[in-house]
Amino acid sequence: MSLRGRFGGPADEAFQRFSSSMEVDLRMAAEEIAASKAHATMLGEVGVLTAEEAARLVEGLDAVGRELADGTYRPGDALEDVHMAVEARLVGTLGDLGRKLHTARSRNDQVATDVRLWLKRRAAELDAALAALVCSLLDRVEADGRTLMPGYTHLQRGQPILLGHHLLAHAWPLVRDRGRLADAVARLDECPLGACALAGTTHPIDRRRTAELLGFARPVANAMDAVAARDHEQEVAAACAILMTHLSRQAEELVLWSSAEMRFVRLGEGFATGSSIMPQKRNPDAAELVRGKAARVHGDLVALLALVKNLPLAYNRDLQEDREPLFHAVETAIDSCRLMAGVWQTLDVAADRFEAELAGDFSLATELADLLVEEGVPFREAHEAVGALVRRLDDAGRNLSGIDLATLRAAHAAFPDHALECLDPRRAIERRVSLGGTAWSEVERQVADLRDGLA
Repeated sequence: MSLRGRFGGPADEAFQRFSSSMEVDLRMAAEEIAASKAHATMLGEVGVLTAEEAARLVEGLDAVGRELADGTYRPGDALEDVHMAVEARLVGTLGDLGRKLHTARSRNDQVATDVRLWLKRRAAELDAALAALVCSLLDRVEADGRTLMPGYTHLQRGQPILLGHHLLAHAWPLVRDRGRLADAVARLDECPLGACALAGTTHPIDRRRTAELLGFARPVANAMDAVAARDHEQEVAAACAILMTHLSRQAEELVLWSSAEMRFVRLGEGFATGSSIMPQKRNPDAAELVRGKAARVHGDLVALLALVKNLPLAYNRDLQEDREPLFHAVETAIDSCRLMAGVWQTLDVAADRFEAELAGDFSLATELADLLVEEGVPFREAHEAVGALVRRLDDAGRNLSGIDLATLRAAHAAFPDHALECLDPRRAIERRVSLGGTAWSEVERQVADLRDGLA
């Protein structure tokens, strides 16, 4: 099918190959068929086509869709994009009736519609993958959540916590990711079809009906905005980039925890690899690849932002380049969520790794300072006294293990008789019952809240 009526000859062959988006566009073949069927149905309902013509077009589009799905029809670069590929095949089977389908639409509003339909479908898949990942984390909390571990700031030990508390700190951002995605989908849930090139049409179409047939909440209000807008793509890509950052932080911790130095977790055999030269290696490649792919999704967002920033309204051919980074961002986010769910499900946790090590560890120093506060000592004074005690013990090559009440009272006279009880890390954890604290009762409450949200 040619669009060269304005020109005296064919397009340059190299330019034709360069300008084709067929390979990427064919991933929207199902959306293109659905949008074309809705358009044909609407044209039949408003009288632009007869009811028989509309029915034949819908039937023909179903046939083209089957051929594209099973590979019977393989359009080449000469047709430029999936829109022309579908139309050309339809004309080939229905003749002039196939040429009527393009009444009151343009490739500009076609591609905008197809992308929004694709995003709605894949966003639902991403949301399901996110929900499954949250469930995997909650399952791990319930299985191993009482495991004792150090909580870190600056990658230095801060206070003893439960593993469940730490895992929940990864689960909550994923819930926010679901919220961001839902917000983005709510804003992109508008139908561009019928906007045509930029100015609408003289034909008596019903854009609200087309939107209804395709499951959109409403049509895009302005025809020029309908074909020029790409902020919905950027918003979804931004949600994916933020999500990938969260997954990358999970991955980084799994890499650290699985090291010989930490010896805290062991990745399931299905998610680790060996070395080509070192027989003993058990590399956490699944986590490392998620961490690496986060960088590419960040790049996808930057590409989408840069693509549009200097474009005048309305449509420009530059916008053809939006699909590749958009599709990559969304599909990578889906795959990464599914992969990380598998990693968490099959993880082996060394439940006793820090049990002995945290007894008397300096990470309990805050417990001593808080105890002095409970005895009426101003916090800054308590902080100074315990800090000086830690310094003296550290200089002597000791920690808080084995110290007696006299040593504590030498640091500050206000230490009560039960002060040494604070040096039990589990007791310290269970004292932290403030909302969102590391006490097991708070961990259980958060798990229940998250389960309710998923339900």
